[in-house]
Amino acid sequence: MATYEYVCSGCGPYDVALPMGGATPYRDCPECGGPARRIFSAPSLSRVGRALAEALDREERSRDAPEVVRDVH
Repeated sequence: MATYEYVCSGCGPYDVALPMGGATPYRDCPECGGPARRIFSAPSLSRVGRALAEALDREERSRDAPEVVRDVH
């Protein structure tokens, strides 16, 4: 599902979750029922914290070259 942004002249902007490619240029406003036009905005991207990024990198590396334990401490 992708999130598409529409704006109603009376009610303002709102988001709609639709299948990829399922957005139309106009859609009925959920508040007033009037026409709302689709607007294009930057995609919503986020970054993960450093600790999580390092853990994900270790997990990805271990798929092809897992660390082998040679002795127990």
